[in-house]
Amino acid sequence: MAWIRASLYYLLLTVTVIPYAFFTLLCAPLPLHWRYRLTMGWPRMAIWGARVLCGVRWRIEGWENLPDGPAIVLSKHQSAWETLFLPSHMPREVCFVYKRELHRIPFFGWGLALLRMIPIDRAKGKEAFEQVVAAGQKRLDEGRWPILFPEGTRVAPGKMGRFKMGGALLSHRTGAPIIPIALNAGEVWPRHSFTKRPGTVTVSIGPAISPDGLSPEELNDKVYAWIETEMTRISSARPPRSRKSV
Repeated sequence: MAWIRASLYYLLLTVTVIPYAFFTLLCAPLPLHWRYRLTMGWPRMAIWGARVLCGVRWRIEGWENLPDGPAIVLSKHQSAWETLFLPSHMPREVCFVYKRELHRIPFFGWGLALLRMIPIDRAKGKEAFEQVVAAGQKRLDEGRWPILFPEGTRVAPGKMGRFKMGGALLSHRTGAPIIPIALNAGEVWPRHSFTKRPGTVTVSIGPAISPDGLSPEELNDKVYAWIETEMTRISSARPPRSRKSV
């Protein structure tokens, strides 16, 4: 039954992504705000389909911690679920930091390019980070929230990956506080798995962490510590306690 549900779900995604991509291209002349809202219709549909067809429900804790002002979101990363949920359900427009090569992906990449997020050219090394800072400041000035997955890749439940310094450095350079997010999506939407498990994803939003008076390393460790501690509360898979950042 789980395989049938997953098959129906992926069929839904497959038959809708191409026409929706063409729809977003037709929306290119519209102001960015409207392009964003209309483009987010597909991720919202994907989250809805996962709930209806696969039983993947969700709940949010700590919604009141979201500020009414500039912020940088650093989120735990376990599955593709949060890449769909966060941009389509946050109260403000968010912008991912991602490698520019994604723009070459047919349909998906074309729509992504229209949202004016924060693409980077990894081949430029340290200069790429300066691109992130410059673009990140612009997006913050526009009222948007940059969002990063500091582990850099999906990490299985029960584990904590090393936190890269990009988010902490961006916060330190721009002065914007960090909103840490812990979530356990990997327990119902496992990475590298075709099927989905019925269950509830808990998305826990932590209090804003200001960069004031902290070095980037201290800030990164503080975000890591909050997410690690929160993961032991919301996850059925308990990660070993170890504070690691790079």
